[in-house]
Parts: sequence; C-alpha cells; structure tokens
Amino acid sequence: MFVIRRETDNPILSPDRAHPWEAVATYNPSALHSEDGTRIYYRAVGSPDALTTPNSGLSTIGTAFSEDGVHFHSRKQVIAPVEPWEQFGCEDPRVTFFEGRWYAFYTALGGFPFGPDNIKVGVAIGDAPDEFTEKHLVTPFNAKAATLFPERIGGDVVLMLTAHTDWTAEHPRPTIGIACARRIEDFWDPAYWQRWHATLPSHALPELRRADDDHIEVGATPLRTKHGWLLIYSYIQHFYDEHRRTFGLEAAILDNENPQRLVSRTYPFLVPEEIYERYGLVPNIVFPSGATVADDTLDIWYGAADTVCAKATTRLSDILRALDPSRPARTLTRAAQNPILEPRGSGFEETAAFNTAAFDLDGSIHLLYRAMGKDNTSVVGYARSQDGMHIDERLDTPIYIPRADFEQKKGGPHGNSGCEDPRAVVINDRLYMTYTAYDGVHPPHGALTSLSLDDFRARRFDQWSMPHLVTPDNVDDKDLGLLPATINGNYLLYHRISNHICADLLPDLSLDKRISRCINILGPREGMWDAAKVGIAGPPIPVDGGWLLIYHGVSHRARYRLGAVLLDPTGTALLARTADPILEPVEPYERDGEVHNVVFSCGGVVRDDTLFVYYGGGDRVTGVATGSLSHVLDALKEASDPHA
Repeated sequence: MFVIRRETDNPILSPDRAHPWEAVATYNPSALHSEDGTRIYYRAVGSPDALTTPNSGLSTIGTAFSEDGVHFHSRKQVIAPVEPWEQFGCEDPRVTFFEGRWYAFYTALGGFPFGPDNIKVGVAIGDAPDEFTEKHLVTPFNAKAATLFPERIGGDVVLMLTAHTDWTAEHPRPTIGIACARRIEDFWDPAYWQRWHATLPSHALPELRRADDDHIEVGATPLRTKHGWLLIYSYIQHFYDEHRRTFGLEAAILDNENPQRLVSRTYPFLVPEEIYERYGLVPNIVFPSGATVADDTLDIWYGAADTVCAKATTRLSDILRALDPSRPARTLTRAAQNPILEPRGSGFEETAAFNTAAFDLDGSIHLLYRAMGKDNTSVVGYARSQDGMHIDERLDTPIYIPRADFEQKKGGPHGNSGCEDPRAVVINDRLYMTYTAYDGVHPPHGALTSLSLDDFRARRFDQWSMPHLVTPDNVDDKDLGLLPATINGNYLLYHRISNHICADLLPDLSLDKRISRCINILGPREGMWDAAKVGIAGPPIPVDGGWLLIYHGVSHRARYRLGAVLLDPTGTALLARTADPILEPVEPYERDGEVHNVVFSCGGVVRDDTLFVYYGGGDRVTGVATGSLSHVLDALKEASDPHA
C-alpha cells in the first residue's frame, strides 16, 4: 500500500500578474534535482494580446528555482515561440539533463485553431539550465508529451512520446510509444520519424486504456529503480464525454532493459479533490508532468486546473512494493487455509458463511459470521480460532436469529431478510453487536443488541438483549459499527448513508436513542478504485495516536476492495488514507460466488504486529488475510504528518 500526501503549501507556483508572460496560468511543471535544490520548468500563459492573441494568452515556458522544493523564486521565461512550427505557443515541457546538456521536449503549436495537423513535438537544447539556444521540430505528425530517458538503454538514446493525442478518423486513439536511436540528433530527422511512424504499433507500449473512451498521455520523465523504470502518467476516464471526464494519475513499472515491456501498474491514485484542482482555467484537472526522487521520497509534480503548479509525495519503497508483481496480495497476505469458513450442511448455512465479525478474547479469536440457507434468511453463526487461521470450533446452530418484527421476512419466501453483516465490539465487559436488519420490503435498518461476557463465555446465547433500531426509519442506512470505546462519555456509531461513511454520537445505547445526523467521515473518490461508494469494514482498531479503520470501496463496475484510513483520537477526523487498495478480489472464491468480485470485511483483530482481516469472498465464504500493522501505520502516519 502507499499513501499520497499533497504538499501543504500547494499550490507551489501560481500566476504572477507582475509578469505579463505568466499572468494567467503557471502549470504542468517538470522538475530536476541538483545538490543546490530543485528547478522546475512550467507552462506559462500570458495575458491576451489585443493584436495577436485577443482571445487567449500565449503559452511559453518558464523556469523557477527552490532550495527546499516548495518555495520557488528566480522565475524566468526560457522558451518562447520563434519558429513557424511553434508560433502559436510552447506548452508542457519535459526537461532531461542528458550527457552534459539540457533537453526540453515540449508541445509546439504551429497553427490556429489548434488541431491534429498543427500540434507536434519540439525540442529546445541548452548548455545551461536557464539558457536554451538551439531548437528543432521533432515529430512531423501529431504528438505530445515527449520525454527523454535520462540515460542510454542498451547503448541507445530513448525517447517516449504520445502519438496522435488529438482525434482523427485515421488515428482515433492515442499511442504511447518508444523511440530509440544511436544519435540524439536522429530525433529531429524527418526521415527517422517517417520510418518509425510507418511501423507505429511495433513501437507502442501495451494498451494501458481499460475502456475505449479512456485517454492516456505520458506524464513525467521515467525514473530508473531496481524494479524497472517508474513512469507516472495521465489517465483520463470517459475522455470523450465532457460531463463524465475524470483526470487521474497512475504509475507503471517498465522493464529496465526493455522499457516497451510493461511489468505492473496501479489504478488512478490521485484525482481532483482540492480547491486548486477543482477550480481554475479548466476545472477538475490533475495532470502529471514531473517526478523526482530524494532518498526514499518520491515527489510527483503536477498541474492543477490548468492554472497552478502543485506537488504530492509518497515513499518510493511503498509505491514500488505496491507495483511488485510477485506480491499479488500487496499489503495483506491471504492465509493458505482460505477459505476458512465455507457453506455446509443443509440448514441455516447451506448457501453462505461470510462477512465475519471478529474479536479477541481469552486467547481465542471469536468469529460471528453471516450465514444463509436456501431461503436466503440471514442469521449469525459462530466459530473460534486460537491462531486466527485454523478453525478450532464451529457450532452447528446459529447463535443469533431474527426476532424483531423489523427483521422478519415480509417479502417472498426466498427473498433476502434477517440479520446481515454483524460487527462486534467489547465495551465494559459487554459484547455489542450491530448488524443490518432487513425484512425484504422496507429499506434496511441498523440494529443493535448486546450480551454480557459472562453469558458469552457460558454460551448462553438466549440472553442476547432484544434488538432495537438505531438508524432512522425509511432511510437506507447500513454498515454499522461502534467505536470500541467511549468519547467523553458518548458512544460513537459509524453508519453509511447513501455512499458515504458517517458517524453520530449517542449518550447511551438505550432503546429510545437513534442516530440523527451524519458527521461525514469518508466519501468516494471519483475516478479511483472506491469511486461508487464506501463503508466501514470492522469497527476501528485502537492504535497509537488514533484509530485504524479498514473500509470497503466499490468501483463503478461493482468491484469491492478494501482500503485503510487513520482517524484521530476522536474517531471523526480523517488523518490519512491509502491511495491503493490493500486487498482486492483475485482468487476464484473472491471473483466467483453469490456476488462476483467481492472482498467485504466486517472485522479484524491485532496480535503483536500482525493485523488479521476477516472478509467475505464472493458473498459466499470467509477468508482471512494478514499484514504488518507497523507497515500500515508507518505509511499512514507519515502521510498524516505535514512536516514529514
């Protein structure tokens, strides 16, 4: 898993009205580290010229320097249009220091209105970082986002570019390609590109688009790592639909010796969320254009809303771990015994045994799982494990069944009903269980019951308190869980309204108390793996400095995955959130079931440094996955520290 932390001083570069050439916008930065600091090169949009550009400002390229990578000064225009093939603007530089010279590849606009025939790649070359004295047109065809690899590969100079970014009937979709040459001068030889373009498919990276209406573009100059070339690139979902278009950043690993071979990739991990990303000249845009590494810190430089420069960071080791194809579990490792609970017999758990609550007591991990028979009535079954993976005991009868009117079957005889998705906590020597109560007709409710630990130990399951509703009537409110501690004498109850995780404080857990508000805890992230809805997994786990909450996220394609967040000591403020899922359906028992492509957790426990996460696979079986608690917290806490 990895966590993305936006720079607290974002935006790090904004338009300067004192400089007409950058008075309107400064964005899409390319960055280079040196011993003295960081230099960025950025697209600058100037004020409109009443004679030459009355409708919009001209794009040129500026540079700025910073000793700390945050506060930039010495702003200077370094590349401006002088050639006919760039007379309408120079955009989006990618700068590489290569064999003693600075090479700035950029988008050259040679005509207006802008279109495939006049948008090409140019290059400016300099012997100093702020003095570019030589220029060439690179591609004779439509292309953007070219960047030079910082070193030769197999003796070749290597250029990556996006060909045909702008729609034509002949080339309706973009292609990210690799160009190799013995001499860098070949890249501004039209004959070279004529040969290259004639066999364009043979130079292309594997298809990165997940859908035909998506769009991709080269982002930052690739960085060499021990696992391969790390490429940060732009991924735009629903590109051709202006009402659904969603910009995002992704990462990929390319083979060190053959960068045309894709090793692994992420999902979108950064989308427009902050004010400076959502509002600007062109709203709702994040566009990656630079990446640098210092020690184990990966800085990702991007343009926001086509107006300002911004930066986000993560740990290089974390993102490389997430991209390691030899670790399909990524953060959590599935138990070899999975699934540890499966349907059995011909009774209450004949169809499913899944979505398991868990708590550690008296040396055993106790599992309260949702069980279903052929009539689709949900009840709660019981199993026990000493080591957390092997089942040492499993009862033949349910320990909890529907008793109240609001959970009795009122629909068809085989429609869903009953007590679903239990979550359990121990507070003050009492076991509290929250669950979804459903009668098959009315919207699901959240219900609460409890049992003394003495009765639980003695297996007096007939002593569960009569359940009562804790969510409002006529509201689809699910995924309930109690914080396993009181906050200033109040109980904190998590629940889900629509697609958001909410919370509310209750002074007590008596029959007449229901939640009445939504303290917003966590919502979906449009364009990411949890774009459709989110809900808690198990109740939060106490950790140093706050609470660890595992949650489920659902994509627009109805794929369920798990993520993690760090909450403050009150349990209501979000401190950090994973950019990637910590568990996703890959095994057959997760991909195929009563509901396909589901991992759904209702509980987890911690022993020493091991985090046990119990989850339903395919809405049919129960599995367990384990991971290092310190690894999870280390990433989350660094992201939550603004001074990290």
